[in-house]
Amino acid sequence: MNHNDHVSLIKSAFLDETPNASFADLGAGSGAFTLALREVLGANATIYAVDKDKSALRELENSFASRFNSTSNLSVINADFSKPLSLPPLDGILMANSLHFFKDKIKVLKHVKTFLKPNGKLIMIEYNVDKGNLWVPYPFSFTTFETMCKESGFDQAKLLATHSSSFLNGFYSALTIKLS
Repeated sequence: MNHNDHVSLIKSAFLDETPNASFADLGAGSGAFTLALREVLGANATIYAVDKDKSALRELENSFASRFNSTSNLSVINADFSKPLSLPPLDGILMANSLHFFKDKIKVLKHVKTFLKPNGKLIMIEYNVDKGNLWVPYPFSFTTFETMCKESGFDQAKLLATHSSSFLNGFYSALTIKLS
């Protein structure tokens, strides 16, 4: 996938976004979807990129600065998002291929939900399959994600887009909202 594909997977989640939104990319890695978030949200958004990999976060910062000529509204946080974080209440969270590393996804989703403002958005990008492998241990299909949303206190998931892949049956993106 390229940058335009990343943007296409998330763009429809932001048709009604407020200016100056605050979002986090949990499990940001080297920042492919952080860059897409910034493009869709605009220069006034604040983005928190969270990952355990320091070198990936450095790469993210360099890519962000190169593409947008600034990192003023980007905060990189070297941490495990499944543990307590010092984040302000967020308008939204994006998780791209990061939740599939956790067996107990409901526990992680309930934790992630605590970072969101009431009616905050959760955008999920994941392989559309329920059986993993060594590199993607616990993926989940969109149908499974719908069930996970109900169990963890989110609204019904809405399928945003799909993207083909020769690996694990392609990707989907989905949107859900934190229930008050």
